[in-house]
Amino acid sequence: MPARQDSLTISPTGSFEELSELVKQAGLMDPRKDYFTFKIISNLVLFGACWAALFWFGDTWWQLVTAVALGLAFVQTGFIAHDTGHKQISKAKVPSEVLGAIHMNLLMGTAYGWWINHHNRHHSNPNNLDRDPDTMRRQVIFDVDEMPAKATSGFRRFVIRFQSVMFFVLLGQEAWRLHASGFKAARAGGLRRPVLELGLIGVHAVVCLAAVFTVLSPLTGVVFVLVNQAVFGLYLGAVFAPNHKGMVVYRSDVQLDWLHRQVLTSRNIRSSRLTDFLYGGLNYQIEHHLFPAMPRVNLRYVRPMVIDYCAEHAIPYLEVSAWASYREVARFLGKVSDEARNGAEPQAA
Repeated sequence: MPARQDSLTISPTGSFEELSELVKQAGLMDPRKDYFTFKIISNLVLFGACWAALFWFGDTWWQLVTAVALGLAFVQTGFIAHDTGHKQISKAKVPSEVLGAIHMNLLMGTAYGWWINHHNRHHSNPNNLDRDPDTMRRQVIFDVDEMPAKATSGFRRFVIRFQSVMFFVLLGQEAWRLHASGFKAARAGGLRRPVLELGLIGVHAVVCLAAVFTVLSPLTGVVFVLVNQAVFGLYLGAVFAPNHKGMVVYRSDVQLDWLHRQVLTSRNIRSSRLTDFLYGGLNYQIEHHLFPAMPRVNLRYVRPMVIDYCAEHAIPYLEVSAWASYREVARFLGKVSDEARNGAEPQAA
């Protein structure tokens, strides 16, 4: 089990600046427009093929296969929005925002402006229980100290009690949570262009629902949407869950430099060409967190350099299989849940 805050070990040697210079000299930060042109076009073909299949096969329960495929296409589209958000595709602000709005707002139905703010805060403070929005917005707890703040209802206490399982169950809601986040952000004044962003999300919702219910009967259409959004959420959650859950968590009073902050809190998934596709390059989570602007196609090549550098400076570097990562996440959540039940569970309201 990876260490938590009370057992952090930090190497006295090694610096991000030194590693970064080696990476730049290798040319791995250079743009890869050819790769991203291919990815954008091929993903649009996949996306279009799913909608074409809906109209081609008509009103049949076999369209649930299309719903699953479209859920996968939504996440693949999200990977491109993620890449442009990190300025991997273009360093220029306007092209990046246009690509982000097209892929995330229009094609996915999620607010790009909200996501950029949320994700950048996560990258700056991964697994920081005080600052990482990815830990703060979850209904599960990552440390017993979070129990009083999160166990505010019977349902939430139930989730925390069985969070090693409920964490994965709740991933099926992730798509709906993403759709709603833009509206919540707009209400809180967190979107710079709320009319544009919410307008594009509205177009996404109207066009998608119109297409589904034009072709399918009401019952089949409702099931199609539910299956599609569940697959969307589960796939997206399955990609992001192994990256940091079960790794080092810490509070803001623990000082970590960029190199240690990113490596100690991240976990890699053992890679193959298939894994690279399914995880959108995020299976190289350590490398991506160290160099978020690096084109994802280059993460495979920087990995050996990072492994060697970490080994040279005695910095723990964790890489496991996909299944092992999910087991570690469940085991970690179960351990925290047990600790909470045994000594930190609050009285029922």
